[in-house]
Amino acid sequence: MKILVAPDSFKGSLSALQAAEAMSAGILEAIPTSKSILLPAADGGEGTMQSLVDATNGKFVSLLVEGPLGDSIPARFGILGDRSTCVIEVAEASGLMRLEPHDRNPLLTSSFGTGQLIVHALNSGFRDFIIGLGGSATNDGGAGILQALGMRLLDSNGDEIPKGGAALLQLHSIDPKFFDPRIAESTFLIAADVTNPFIGPEGATAVFGPQKGASAEDIKLLDRSLTNFADIIEKLTSISLHDKPGAGAAGGAGGVFQVFFPSTFQPGIHVVLETLRFVEHLKSADLVITGEGRSDSQTFSGKTPFGIAQAAHQENVPVLLVSGAITPESRTALADLFSGVHAITSESVTVTDAMREPFRLLKETTTQAILEYKNKEEC
Repeated sequence: MKILVAPDSFKGSLSALQAAEAMSAGILEAIPTSKSILLPAADGGEGTMQSLVDATNGKFVSLLVEGPLGDSIPARFGILGDRSTCVIEVAEASGLMRLEPHDRNPLLTSSFGTGQLIVHALNSGFRDFIIGLGGSATNDGGAGILQALGMRLLDSNGDEIPKGGAALLQLHSIDPKFFDPRIAESTFLIAADVTNPFIGPEGATAVFGPQKGASAEDIKLLDRSLTNFADIIEKLTSISLHDKPGAGAAGGAGGVFQVFFPSTFQPGIHVVLETLRFVEHLKSADLVITGEGRSDSQTFSGKTPFGIAQAAHQENVPVLLVSGAITPESRTALADLFSGVHAITSESVTVTDAMREPFRLLKETTTQAILEYKNKEEC
């Protein structure tokens, strides 16, 4: 029996690879003759780089870059097993995870460090990129990325404007003369589930600004700043970002990738499954098992288990769900999507228990899930 093991990470306890290893051990306990194919997955958000590197037997490159507030921080980019594709997450250098809650300030935070990662990858010879846009701490419209790559953002005196979202209000013109020419020779596959426009009530600032530390007054200022940025980009390129779907991803970084980079946008889970050649693996699979830390109504909004189930159903391969926790109100809908729905937590296993011994408990729950599925099939 060939089983594809494709969980997301169990946040705070297991990486996607560790979760896949625990599940594989549980499968072997239930069916010693089975063959597990480990395909640790993600939905395009934080952790996608790790999952893709793990699943393809790739590697990481570490370097020092600027964090969201300009301090020097260690950051990584991934190289896939093909040794030609580079994976970069905006969250790695420019993410909320890099800041304490009291330090969040989208007026000042910049995506410059993400641009530095791209520069370093270009210097290392890479021309094929996968970019994950989730988890950013910035609201600078991707201006920092452009600045790191040589684009000059100038005020009315012809001086370079400071970094950060608020400074875009000072922007008067864009000088693309020194923009890295290697960008035009490259391809960028952008993993982004956000369809918000650049500005306005559904835009980057209004929707995502508060979680990045923006007050009501900050939101007004930042939206004006992004409007000014979009106006000047349109003068330069004749492309309007203002209402463009997806331009609001990662504090507006989605917009500059659409305008200045040879890019293709796809939902995060699609990017991951394509990279893992998941459909090819499905052709010869008898069963798929997936999971995540917590399954709830959000699972149906493009999360990893939902994407896995959709792909498997197209090939008529059954899918089991084994998650850390499952909310009661989502269980019925999940049961319609999966051939079995299982959670580590129960009346006898608390969340604290699950966090304390995640590997053992996931292994044991997987064994139970496989045996239950096998018994159903044999009846």
